[in-house]
Amino acid sequence: SFRHSLCYSCRKVSEPSQRLPLFLSLVHLDDQPIARNGGLTSMVVPLVPWMEVEEAKIFVGLERRFRTRLEWLSKFSHQIGGLHTWQVIWGCELREDGRKGGFLRYGYDGMDFISFDKETLRWVAAQPQAKKVKEEWEDHPRWSQRNKVFLEETCIDMMQKCLSFQKESPKKTEPLVGKVTRKMVDDSLEVLICQAFGFYPKEIQATWRKDGKVYKDKILHRNVAPNSDGTFYVWLSIEIDPKERDRFWCHLEHEGLQGPLVLALKEET
Repeated sequence: SFRHSLCYSCRKVSEPSQRLPLFLSLVHLDDQPIARNGGLTSMVVPLVPWMEVEEAKIFVGLERRFRTRLEWLSKFSHQIGGLHTWQVIWGCELREDGRKGGFLRYGYDGMDFISFDKETLRWVAAQPQAKKVKEEWEDHPRWSQRNKVFLEETCIDMMQKCLSFQKESPKKTEPLVGKVTRKMVDDSLEVLICQAFGFYPKEIQATWRKDGKVYKDKILHRNVAPNSDGTFYVWLSIEIDPKERDRFWCHLEHEGLQGPLVLALKEET
């Protein structure tokens, strides 16, 4: 378990595609997206208000660094031909017990390719074609040492700076939008799905209620997840007998609401 984390990921496509931008990056503080780059420019786009401050533009140089590294790796794609993707994900963690963690991994076509072991300063090849990369990168021990310092010190400093920006920023709330939908399984079983979108902060209370009482039987709950705009969404579904549909209500409580939001299924017209 960890108390705070900073995670940066970027993806490079080997050739132009109508479906994918040539380069895409995303930065998360804990589980909240805070900045991204769609690839058309080197400009980092803030996703939260406190990233507007000038000191928070700390990811531009890093993006250039990892973009160059992915472009170097993409030369392997040219030997194979076709459309391929290269990914890098790095980050650091402050854990509950005070310990610090860090990781740096590269991927190819959605699979692990090579990763850095900061304790041994060695690179671990996950695929046979990564062995050449491992040999070349391990020929530069100073660069491996810089990676270790980056993960254990620079990344932690960046995280703490972001946390201070977040703490000092004015608190805001975004009210949620909720709805209930259904999915028929058979004549004796259907699934009711309660969804809440676009709320901030992350904390929310979502329950199914039957005849006004909290109902916990046969419920599938998806954890609160982030949207790309810095807000969050959640859904929970429940299996019921269609004959009892009118007895079930979804109950949502969030500080962006003036009071609880109670939702029932609306029949489609």
